[in-house]
Order: sequence, then structure tokens, then C-alpha cells
Amino acid sequence: MNNLEKKERIEIDFWKESKTENPGEFTIENLVNKVGDAEVFLSLLEKYNTHFLNANKILELGGGQGWASCIIKKKFNKYTILSDISPFAVESVKYWEDIYKVKIDASFACKSYQIPLADKSVDLIFCYAAAHHFVEHEKTLVEIERVLAIGGKCLYMYEPSCKPYLYKLAKKRVNKNRPEVPEDLLIVANMIDIATKHGLKITVEYFPSILKRRLFATIYYSFLTKFLFLNKILPSTVNLIFEKNNNGGN
Repeated sequence: MNNLEKKERIEIDFWKESKTENPGEFTIENLVNKVGDAEVFLSLLEKYNTHFLNANKILELGGGQGWASCIIKKKFNKYTILSDISPFAVESVKYWEDIYKVKIDASFACKSYQIPLADKSVDLIFCYAAAHHFVEHEKTLVEIERVLAIGGKCLYMYEPSCKPYLYKLAKKRVNKNRPEVPEDLLIVANMIDIATKHGLKITVEYFPSILKRRLFATIYYSFLTKFLFLNKILPSTVNLIFEKNNNGGN
């Protein structure tokens, strides 16, 4: 088993073995944690409201248990598809459907670079704090370009990012904070190069939100909100918007 397979296996099995997030039960700890995430997610939906309003078919990539997909279904009532690498995560969407009183239109387990949908079949793809787990970033963006309709968009939202010279140090820090699943960060310059190579227009928007932060992180991100230029130098959170051009990419 190579390194990629090991990482993917850890991601898959986490949702099976987690004491608070396994598909066999729904815990208070999980509910409270995701409610905190929902506050951040809703702030992003306000920011990118138009993209969701203009889409008819929406895919969440790397959606875990699908709580964000349920919010999308509740708020916009569009055709919504949930996907995650782990079938054990996707299985738990039933709990969130009950909470939000919605029914997701479709759900399946898949790798980010092997999406079982037809070419040009979705208008909008979104990830919430998930894309940094994908590892195979180029293969993933090629697959995203394939399934997006002409003029379609993909939103990578609330992603940790850093400059190449800080990557090793920043990666060590995020893995110390959450050692049970391999964590990573996006290097924005690399994402720009990959997107451009495969015919995707990319927009970079730094998003140093202070919502759901611990004390030190709140102070740090408060600093970044006051001195926005530092987001391009220091580790920060970023939103990446990819758009499939009228030529359909490559």
C-alpha cells in the first residue's frame, strides 16, 4: 500500500471508527461541533449567495456526513448531491436530513478525482474545509473541470493555506492539532498553476474569519483581518473560486 492509499484508508476508516462520528449513532459532541462549523459556513453562503442561486444542480465534494449539503438543500432547495471518500461518512447523512427536515437528492462515496457523474453534468461544486485533504490536487481539478457545465463554478471554501517556505512548519502545526487524520494545507501558487494549466479561471480570496477559533487563533486571525496584505505572506484561510470557461477547458 503506497502513501496515498494509506492516507485515503485513514480518511475512510475515521468515519467508521470515530467514537463521536461513526454511522451507528449520533452524538451530542458531533452536533455541537458541526453547529459551530455551520456558523462559519453560513457566513460563506452569504458571501457566495449568487453562485448557489444561479446553480440548478450542486455537488458537495468531500462533504463528510453531509450537514453542509443539508443546509444547501434547506436554504436554496436545489438538486443537491453529497459525496465523500468514506461510505461510512455518507451513511450518516440520514441524521442531518432529520435535523434539517430535508432529503438530499443523491449521495455516494467517491474519491475527489473519480467522480461518478457524466461530463458537464453539474453547475456548481463546493467544498467546505475539505479540499486540503484531497492530496491529488491536479487529478481532482481535472475531474472537476470534466463534470462542470460550461460556465460552471467550483468553490473551495475555508481552506488552510500557506506559502511554500512555511509549508513544513505549518503542516506540522495542523497535524499536531488533529493527529487522528492527516492534515494538509493548500499552497495557493500551486493551485493557480494547476487551474491555469487545465483551462480553469481561478480567483483567490483570503478569508481570515475569527468565527469558531480558539483564543490564540482568534487573536492571530483578528490581526490578519486588520492587515490584509499579511494573508499573502503568513498562513491563513482562503477561498478559491474556479470557473470553467466557455471553451470547456482543455
